Amino acid sequence: MYAANHWGGSLEIASEHDQEDQNRRNRTNDDTDRASLYNIQSQHSGPLDETQQSWLLNPDDASRKKNKNRYVDLGCIVVKRKVLKWTVIAIFIAFVVIGLPIIITKSLPDLKSRPPPPDQYSEALHKALLFFNAQKSGKLPKNNGIKWRGNSGLQDGADATDVKGGLVGGYYDAGDNTKFNFPMSFAMTMLSWSVIEYPHKYKAIKEYDHARELIKWGTDYLLRTFNSSATKIDHIYAQVGGSQNGSTTNDDHTCWQRPEDMDYKRPTQMVTAGADLAGEMAAALAAASIVFKDDAEYSQKLVKGASTVWTFARDGGKRSTYSRGNLFIAPYYNSTGYYDEYMWGSAWMYYATGNSSYLWLATQAGLPRHARALSDNPSQRVLSWDNKSPAAMLLLTRMRVFLNPGYPYEDLLRSYHNATSLTMCSYLHEYQVFNWTQGGLIELSLGRPQNLQYVVNAVFLASLYADYLESANLPGWYCGVTFFPTNRLREFATSQMDYILGNNPMKMSYVVGHGKKFPTHVHHRGASIPTNNIKYSCKGGFQWLSSGKPNPHNITGAMVGGPDRFDKYKDVRSNYSYTEPTLAGNAGLVAALVSLTTTAGDGVDKNSIFSAIPPLFPTAPPPPPPWKP
Repeated sequence: MYAANHWGGSLEIASEHDQEDQNRRNRTNDDTDRASLYNIQSQHSGPLDETQQSWLLNPDDASRKKNKNRYVDLGCIVVKRKVLKWTVIAIFIAFVVIGLPIIITKSLPDLKSRPPPPDQYSEALHKALLFFNAQKSGKLPKNNGIKWRGNSGLQDGADATDVKGGLVGGYYDAGDNTKFNFPMSFAMTMLSWSVIEYPHKYKAIKEYDHARELIKWGTDYLLRTFNSSATKIDHIYAQVGGSQNGSTTNDDHTCWQRPEDMDYKRPTQMVTAGADLAGEMAAALAAASIVFKDDAEYSQKLVKGASTVWTFARDGGKRSTYSRGNLFIAPYYNSTGYYDEYMWGSAWMYYATGNSSYLWLATQAGLPRHARALSDNPSQRVLSWDNKSPAAMLLLTRMRVFLNPGYPYEDLLRSYHNATSLTMCSYLHEYQVFNWTQGGLIELSLGRPQNLQYVVNAVFLASLYADYLESANLPGWYCGVTFFPTNRLREFATSQMDYILGNNPMKMSYVVGHGKKFPTHVHHRGASIPTNNIKYSCKGGFQWLSSGKPNPHNITGAMVGGPDRFDKYKDVRSNYSYTEPTLAGNAGLVAALVSLTTTAGDGVDKNSIFSAIPPLFPTAPPPPPPWKP
């Protein structure tokens, strides 16, 4: 068709049908040309040159043949040869750069650096716990680990007709074979406290289960010494065995026999009053209930027993010291009061139950006043089996530091906190509150023998207080107007423990089995008598007390009484002031060591002890429902 052209002449415009006709004619001509060329080839029977081949082939066919050399058919995919080549090269380079080093590394032996060796505190802690295995009474488990110990005291409590199964079990107190509930309960409380604060450390050095087993051995026995299934009781069995001064009958002090060979009568001491003993037993059972909170049945059993014995302690008709007038008790573990046990026991009862009535009691001004806990007397700064005030105030300071309950508890909690700070100040050498030996040991015994049991308790309190402060992001504390960083507490604690473990003028460790030089004539019946299948009589065993030979058995982990004020130590078995270990002393040692070790981590478990405490403040009300028009 044609159209006008603005520039002159005609303009031919092809329609779509015209274009299709033209294409059809071109294809027909091409087919004709190829057929003709094929006939020519047939006639000449010769190969076609490249030009002729291009005439014969369709342009698409020619291109396909050309591309055949540029692509590779991999079956599921067709790729360019060039791409395939560079892909293979890239894979090879990646193998050389990444894969080969990994293969080489995996094939080499593991050269990772080993964890640091345990510090001396962890090493000593392993041993200190073994002392409790050596002190066990009753039918011993097969895995007790002390080869020279066996079953003993299986008839204990036979005269306690109201106790099913008797008073079998528990721990012997020291080098004799007496079971004293008062220091035993304190020892269990201290062990539980250390486990509650430092479970991660016990677990890291694989002593967590061991420590719990030792606590349970003690608390199981304490539950037997009164009717723990009742809600109200009228007596407690306070002691098994023992002796009166000047006794001429066979007993724990007039005989020198292995516990396994005892053949004399072991009378029980029953008390119908004794707020101090009952308060300490309640503390031990309550603290242990927190340790065993993962065992709901046993934990509740401990709480039930603690509540029962606490009711006994608070009974107005039973508010006297348990040792008063008892000649089997008073010469050995005489108690000077019970208000410190009220402070101590009520704090542990509150933590175990969350019942605010216990906290209310612990923060009543009458308790510290009667206990003289807030007085400026050096003796009130010394934690022992007889004076729990410093520990009770630190335990309640913990609550103020971490929970800050406010009114109506704040006034007394602040007073406890201030008193705790002053106790820490008294441990600093520059204030000269206590005497110090030339060798660097603080004298907390105030003229009494066996100073080390008081020193380890102070080490634990100082180390624990430092951990409290650091966990609360507090850099230190004040002594009057002078500020001291927490590292001063750690310096005190480590210096005293290092002295005990061998850094002293005698160059010896006062923990048996630790270090190269340690006491070998420990005042201890079981360790001093050989296990040679000979049963030595009550008096016949004294040949081993007076023997100059080392003990045939090392009572590993036992901390002895320690040196005198001149840093001198006499390793003489008959001199018990130097050479006798005690249950309460070793409990303080364990607590101090676990607080100091850094091999197993740092800091305290801030929250576990508070697990039974309900929210101290009312919870926020729920938000109002969304507004609807």
